[in-house]
Amino acid sequence: MKKRVIVAGLLVLVLAGGAGLAWQEGVPQQLGWVKGDSRALTLYGNVDIRQVQLGFRVSGRLASLKLEEGDSVKAGDLLAVLDDKPYRDQVAAAEATVAASSATYAKLKAGPRAQEIGEAKADLAAKQAALRNARLSYDRISKLQPTAAASRSALDAARAERDQAEAEVAAAEQSLSLLEEGNRAEDIAVAAANLGEADAQLQSAHTALTDTELKAPADGIILSRVAEPGAILAAGSSVYVLSLTKPVWVRAYVGEPDLGRLQPGMKVTVASDSEKGRFYHGTVGFISPVAEFTPKAVETPELRSDLVYRLRIVVEDAGPALRQGMPVTVRLAADN
Repeated sequence: MKKRVIVAGLLVLVLAGGAGLAWQEGVPQQLGWVKGDSRALTLYGNVDIRQVQLGFRVSGRLASLKLEEGDSVKAGDLLAVLDDKPYRDQVAAAEATVAASSATYAKLKAGPRAQEIGEAKADLAAKQAALRNARLSYDRISKLQPTAAASRSALDAARAERDQAEAEVAAAEQSLSLLEEGNRAEDIAVAAANLGEADAQLQSAHTALTDTELKAPADGIILSRVAEPGAILAAGSSVYVLSLTKPVWVRAYVGEPDLGRLQPGMKVTVASDSEKGRFYHGTVGFISPVAEFTPKAVETPELRSDLVYRLRIVVEDAGPALRQGMPVTVRLAADN
């Protein structure tokens, strides 16, 4: 009885080992590969497609959404629009500030007008005439005062009038000199800086206005429509989730014994269970320097506890049939 049990157990082990070997070698044939060199390396992994959370850089009320889930988009397509009136008002205010700053800068840079200089010269001439008259009056009174023909108070008044006229002439000369020299370089520099700041604020307002339109950054398919028209969105809030058409990668794993057979740039063939006989071409793009345990999502005939290295394979001619997370089989020819 014991002998029969032992024989039966051995038979089960032999059959299980043969089935595992047949499964390992049979997968490539089931996918349409022609049986060839047994040294060809077969790997297992999953399709990895990048997803992008799309949103506005500015806040506001969502005015409209252009697409639904499942729609295909091209780079640059308009996806959604915010109410842009507040941002158009900001642009108008910034344009007015630029106009005022530009006028101030032009005025300071041009300097005084010829009429202003002429007016200053005329004012100086009038004050010089008044000074001459005040000096004559003072000289007359100062000659009469010793003979008692003029009082001391009259002499003091004439002296004060002369001194005041001299001060007014000096002030008029300084005013004329300032007008002829023009505005200070420092004042012109301040006006130029104010104009530059106003220009920058205008550009920022235009950028904010442009950002009220959400456009597709790349080709892809809309996976989720997160918001609806009328919603008040904060800057950065998600509106759509976009699955990119390119790049399409395969996240695969290789055991340590076969690690030396792989190098970045090697060509591989990729196949999925859903398309028998259909092959995609890819390139090994990245091999992880860190070992890890085989993920349970990867269907391999090896034990789960074996250490493997993750690698990324860039699929060059991916089609819509390759979907996120799909299990695939990767084959590396023996002559690589």
